[in-house]
Amino acid sequence: MAAQTRFPSPSRRAFLLSSLACAALIGTAPGRLFAQETKKLKVAGIYTVPVEQQWVSRIHVAAVAAQARGEIDYTYSENTANADYPRVMREYAEGGYDLIVGEVFGVEQEAREVAADYPDVAFLMGSSFKPDGSLANFATFDNYIQDASYLSGIIAAAMSKAGNIGMVGGFPIPEVNRLMHAFMAGAREVNPAITFQVAFIGSWFDPPKAKETAYAMIENGADLLYAERFGVSDAAKEKGILAIGNVIDTQADYPETVVASALWHFEPTLDHALAQIRAGAFAAEDYGLFSFMKEGGCALAPFGTFEGKIPQEALDLVGKRAEEIKAGSFTVEINDEEPKSA
Repeated sequence: MAAQTRFPSPSRRAFLLSSLACAALIGTAPGRLFAQETKKLKVAGIYTVPVEQQWVSRIHVAAVAAQARGEIDYTYSENTANADYPRVMREYAEGGYDLIVGEVFGVEQEAREVAADYPDVAFLMGSSFKPDGSLANFATFDNYIQDASYLSGIIAAAMSKAGNIGMVGGFPIPEVNRLMHAFMAGAREVNPAITFQVAFIGSWFDPPKAKETAYAMIENGADLLYAERFGVSDAAKEKGILAIGNVIDTQADYPETVVASALWHFEPTLDHALAQIRAGAFAAEDYGLFSFMKEGGCALAPFGTFEGKIPQEALDLVGKRAEEIKAGSFTVEINDEEPKSA
């Protein structure tokens, strides 16, 4: 898909200058982080990959839904190189946007420097680091969907006859590592002797490379694949084995291949940010908890074509663990260390 960049008008300096002048007269300071109960908020998304990519698509879908409800006006830039990311942030901030959302894993420091220059703009960014209380307008999130990943691991182990699972990821960063570890832990609850082949392709969007990596794992005995990246399920389909999806539900594209998927729902994260902006209370929060299952931030996808094909014992365990997770009596470990083949 060709790059699609939609930039706002470049400047609101004249407005800010006039606001400052008025504020000097009435003794208040301007700033769009004050309460805005009725205003339709302007939201911009900045993404380093196409909006079809798994992780980013969940942010995009939530924003499109909020726009359809009439709550926000939403625009976005996709395929934004890390080198251009700070510039695009500034252009949206200058364009009068209330909230800028995106992912700054490759530009952490630069993104925070931009946010510091626009204290009246709310920034909600996917990040491997925590928010800084001294930068009040910069909140962070990540897809903490380890709960659903654990449940998908239970399904995987029940469906693998060889007890050999291949796992292909993008980069070994915390938000990928924790999902893989949770998946592996769920699988081990069913089969403590199960083995894993783990590899990272060094890219967020390289389906051919992911596919080739998956082929090698199949050649090495894997009879089920964990598809953290696009391309893995294609390899599984072509070789006639099963796959477990991640973040989005791709079963419609692979009806005889993808057994289950751990879904990320970004809606609770975005809804909280919008509510905080409207209340004038947006702050440097860690939004990670809004991805937890008990908050509605993750779930298992419907089994679809695999209804009736998954062992009942595994389904019973999934149901039991899901209820315990929601009730708080069972906690899936969050392990951000790089997973290894085992």
